Amino acid sequence: MNELSKACLDEAKNSMQSSLSFLEKELAKIRAGKANPGMLDGVKVDYYGTPTEISQVANINTPDARSIVVQPWEKNMVSPINKAIMDANLGFTPRQEGDMLRIVIPPLTEERRRELSKAAKTEIENAKVNVRNVRRNVMDKVKKLKDKSVPEDEVKQVEKELQDITDKHIAECDKIYAAKEKEIMSI
Repeated sequence: MNELSKACLDEAKNSMQSSLSFLEKELAKIRAGKANPGMLDGVKVDYYGTPTEISQVANINTPDARSIVVQPWEKNMVSPINKAIMDANLGFTPRQEGDMLRIVIPPLTEERRRELSKAAKTEIENAKVNVRNVRRNVMDKVKKLKDKSVPEDEVKQVEKELQDITDKHIAECDKIYAAKEKEIMSI
């Protein structure tokens, strides 16, 4: 197999793997009844006029399975962090305890678990679409290899390997979903 073919397959693997990495980050934001510092990812606090991630201005810990403790590095940041968490509409309310915030994660109802499972399924489907788009884009490049004096049988082999890589990543998406659904639905 020549270098052009290998480059196409490497590009496909890397792009598909980054889709799976993004999927795992998105699924970490979907809470499953357990406290997780990742639940606050993406929440921005006004830090002296600059929108900043909470993790950049405070320590975030989970002392037990049902609570998150946010301890700002500067005492005057407690109120802005509290406001940012409330504005993010994550489904829980922080409680101020001195110079820190405590967030108690409420137990999930059966209906809420089903909603979260649907949200996870949507993220999985988006990841599968991304993987298939990568396959389509790389397949277009592979078909153009014929013009660059790559033998036709090698192009067919690269197409088959590309489909195998795609199938493997789609199966990985399904495996990730099965694990997340089990986590969400378990009480």
